[in-house]
Amino acid sequence: MAPSYYSQYPKFHVAVDCIIFGFEQGQLKVLLQKRPFEPRQGEWSLMGGFVRRDEDVEAAASRVLQQLTGLHDIYMKQVGAYGSVNRDSGDRVISIAYFALINIERVSADLNHEYSAYWEDMNNLPPLLFDHKEMIQGALKKLRSMINRLPVGFQLLPPRFTLTQLQLLYEAILGEKIDKRNFRKKVGEMSFIQKTDGIDKLTSKRGAALYQFDSESYRHEPIFRL
Repeated sequence: MAPSYYSQYPKFHVAVDCIIFGFEQGQLKVLLQKRPFEPRQGEWSLMGGFVRRDEDVEAAASRVLQQLTGLHDIYMKQVGAYGSVNRDSGDRVISIAYFALINIERVSADLNHEYSAYWEDMNNLPPLLFDHKEMIQGALKKLRSMINRLPVGFQLLPPRFTLTQLQLLYEAILGEKIDKRNFRKKVGEMSFIQKTDGIDKLTSKRGAALYQFDSESYRHEPIFRL
């Protein structure tokens, strides 16, 4: 067998880390775990894993997400590469970070227990190992830049939601309050947010109307601004 053209260069480990966002009780949350192995076993970390030799990087991230959540149809976006020389105390590891948006109600509680995974409020994160806090900050910055022009937030909501839930979601992501009247006026101008016949009697005493996102209508109305 002929020698590899790259045999003179050092080999590094390549990993993926997944910033898994969820939304619950008006709070943006991220899925963390107690690291189950050394180095730094027992410390808080993101969910991740190494890329296999016969696997594309994006496929590795999809595999990790499916294993941890039990879901296949997950919205996922690359955040960037993290490759500081000493970022991982175990060895030289270059990690590609992805963020995912998930409806918490769809995630298997059994899988969370199996992987010692917990949903933590973004405003109350514990100390994280390596550069995982930096990854979360990068993912949130990217999500904020997208949410004012793309309807990505609907991935975090149930199929039918109230306008209050939608506004709380945007406030949680953007980290600021939004004027209720202006918000509802702009939502009313968007044909892809459709009112249903359903009424929410669980979280609203008066029984708030339920809405849904219509992806087909959105294809014909690509501009999304709040």
